[in-house]
Amino acid sequence: MSEWIDIAALEDIPQRGARVVKTAEGCVAVFRTASDEVYALDNSCPHKQGPLAEGIVHGASVTCPLHNWVFDLATGEAQGADEGTVATYPARVEAGRVLLDAERLRGRVAA
Repeated sequence: MSEWIDIAALEDIPQRGARVVKTAEGCVAVFRTASDEVYALDNSCPHKQGPLAEGIVHGASVTCPLHNWVFDLATGEAQGADEGTVATYPARVEAGRVLLDAERLRGRVAA
C-alpha cells in the first residue's frame, strides 16, 4: 500500500498553475488544471531544463516557459514534433488536500 504525503491544500495551487515541492533529488512541479485535476512531474524540461512550474497550463498539458515545448501532464510525454519525456508521480486530491506518493518521490533519480 502506498504512503501518501500531504503537500498542500488544493486551493493553495492556482487553477491552471503549479507549485514546486523540493525533494532531496530535485524539484517536483505539482499542477492544477482548470477542472481541479492534479498532476506531478519533474520540474525540469528535458530540452533546456526550463522550470515547468513556471509554464502555461492548458487543458491537461503544460508549455515550457523557455522554448514552448508542450508536455502531457498525465504521461509526461512531449507533444507535437518535440521528443522527450518528463518523469511523472502519482498525485491525488483527498478532502481538499493534495497528496503525493511518498515511495515514488523517494525513488526519484537525481538529475
